[in-house]
Amino acid sequence: MPESHYRICPLCEACCGLEVKTDAARVISIRGADSDVFSHGYLCPKGVSLKDLHEDPDRLRTPLIKRDGQFVPASWDEAFAEIEQRLLPIWREQGPDAVGLTIGNPAAHKVSLLAYTPRLVRALGTRNAFSASTLDQMPKQLSAGLMFGHWLSIPLPDIERCDYLLMLGANPMVSNGSLWTVPDYRGKAKAMRARGGRIVVVDPRRSETAAAADEHLAIRPGGDALLLAGIAHTLFDEALVKPGRLAEHVNGLDEARAALAGFAPEVTAGGCGIPADTQRRIARELAAAPRAAVYGRIGTCTTRFGTVNSWLVDLINVLTGNLDREGGAMFAKAAAFASNTQGRSGSGKGIRTGRRRSRVSGAPEVFGELPITVMAEEMETPGEGQIKALITVASNPVLSAPNGPRIARAMEGLDFMLSLDIYVNETSRHADVILPGLSPLEDLHFDVAFPQLSHRNHARFSGPVFGLPAGTPQEWQTILRLCALLEGRGLDVDVARLDDEAIEADVRRFAGDDTPAIVAALQPWRGPERLIDLQLRVGPYGDQFGRKPEGLNLAKVKAASTVEGGGIDLGALTPRIPEVLRTPSGRIELAPPAVLADLALVKTEAAPAFSLIGRRDVRSGNSWMHNLPILAKGPDRCTLLVHPEDAEHLGLAEFARVKSAVGELVARVERSADMSRGVVSLPHGWGHDLDGVLLGVARERPGVNMNALLDDAARDPLSGNAVLSGVAVDITPA
Repeated sequence: MPESHYRICPLCEACCGLEVKTDAARVISIRGADSDVFSHGYLCPKGVSLKDLHEDPDRLRTPLIKRDGQFVPASWDEAFAEIEQRLLPIWREQGPDAVGLTIGNPAAHKVSLLAYTPRLVRALGTRNAFSASTLDQMPKQLSAGLMFGHWLSIPLPDIERCDYLLMLGANPMVSNGSLWTVPDYRGKAKAMRARGGRIVVVDPRRSETAAAADEHLAIRPGGDALLLAGIAHTLFDEALVKPGRLAEHVNGLDEARAALAGFAPEVTAGGCGIPADTQRRIARELAAAPRAAVYGRIGTCTTRFGTVNSWLVDLINVLTGNLDREGGAMFAKAAAFASNTQGRSGSGKGIRTGRRRSRVSGAPEVFGELPITVMAEEMETPGEGQIKALITVASNPVLSAPNGPRIARAMEGLDFMLSLDIYVNETSRHADVILPGLSPLEDLHFDVAFPQLSHRNHARFSGPVFGLPAGTPQEWQTILRLCALLEGRGLDVDVARLDDEAIEADVRRFAGDDTPAIVAALQPWRGPERLIDLQLRVGPYGDQFGRKPEGLNLAKVKAASTVEGGGIDLGALTPRIPEVLRTPSGRIELAPPAVLADLALVKTEAAPAFSLIGRRDVRSGNSWMHNLPILAKGPDRCTLLVHPEDAEHLGLAEFARVKSAVGELVARVERSADMSRGVVSLPHGWGHDLDGVLLGVARERPGVNMNALLDDAARDPLSGNAVLSGVAVDITPA
């Protein structure tokens, strides 16, 4: 008998609500849930692909152990015995830093991984922790922390009330937002323009978002800091600075003014490719608009001055009075897991960075992790603290990080490698043990991070569509069992007891003597559900364990999260300053010294003959999506976009050889007038033709690995983020 299930899509930041229809163990259809209070029926192709993912014969369903160079199926007990025998001696005898750990961005979409992997990091005690955050977003998190006191206090365009939106290096028409959860951006942008709003997009390529905007400014790759500094300078120079009610909540206005004194648009125009009069016009338009917002994303983060760019975006929002006001750039108030809604409001400890540095390059720790671009050298370089074993959690750095071939070679030299992954991919093929996770349709879902970045406040939950496969643990149980191994408890452990101990430790940190009563109130939930209930109840809308009976708890959110109900709408974003601030001063810090020091290094440099940039495709969020038939069909998407006149000048036919300072590859040429002259584009996450990769569909059209062209020594020094954009390349026929 067919059944309908409410589901939240876990495949990108849009987090759309789905209606999944099943007949017994078979998926019949997937469509957008019209009742969803957040996405209102919107759906992109990725949501439909959950059926392919669930049914994919290449998806792992049992642990694998490598024997004589080949993977063989194993039981869970056999896999854990192998881990105990091979990982623990390295960890005990060579020290915690001998074991590295890397977390991929799919973990952000799974509460079992996002909420429990930090426990594994703490149990390991390693300094060598890495994540995908230093590939795309750490500059924004760092600038937000320095300015507002918390890593996830990131201002978001209030698009449904905005009159003027300036976007740099962002393509939400394809991504549906990035560090800005905004399903159906296309519809919202269309509505904004219909009511008289204006959208200006800055990008070296006339992207899908730029094509649907009022104006496209073709910036020179890497020129964002010069353009933004020119706009900010103009605001000061032409007496357009009007912070409004924020004036009493800011520090460093005069210091910011002085730091920008040398960045007149007439000076910055040559380096960014945007004429001085255009820069000044944009500054005036931002200042004059009733409600405006500036938003910068991956293109602004993946450059040498990613943190400076991110800071300038919000500095301009403050200077024009558009930060924290309706229609401007505002802060979400998440129902759960948001530290900037907990504790004392209006001030805090702020953030700290550089508490340690990487052993080889001396790269600073940021947000508890080191740049992923130092991982290979930490595996290769002998000495105390050398990484001899590695744990990867839903992470594929061989394809996603710069100089992937070097990472692959370094992995070959490890003494042991464990992967928590659902595929044998370009990274996990090097593992000695692979522990698989569940299909998203077999797992519950609650967004931990993305409500902190959503254009509207909401609370939603979805349970598993299908039952748990017999004998298969949930990922949080796997992680707790790994922690128990490190704690010396052996293989025969009571996971339920581990779960009880974990929640008791979480509650004790804030409840003290009241811990037993609160833990008892969290029954009958287990695992992530118990964490979610706790966080909802102590959150800003929570029932506070009975003190606010009308407030939220997991039971209420579950009851509302159905095909008919679609979750709980918590309303439009509202002003949160000073309450949201967690800086020691209790004020917005407009002039962080480290950022001003980096700004002083920004200068106009000669443009290379050709610059390489990346791009996104709506069907290609992560590398493993290339193995799903519904997303893989259609035209070849791993192509080198080249302006037709450049292609003609270079004599390019079907293929081109692309060479950088560190690598080269041959890519299929696609002529596109959307590209700026002197700029070429390749997408990230391809290159599925490596030996040992068990991705049948992806191997049919493997594409090429753009990251093989990127220098792993090039990074934003403040955040450690990799430089992925504006890389100099030579192009020749192939």
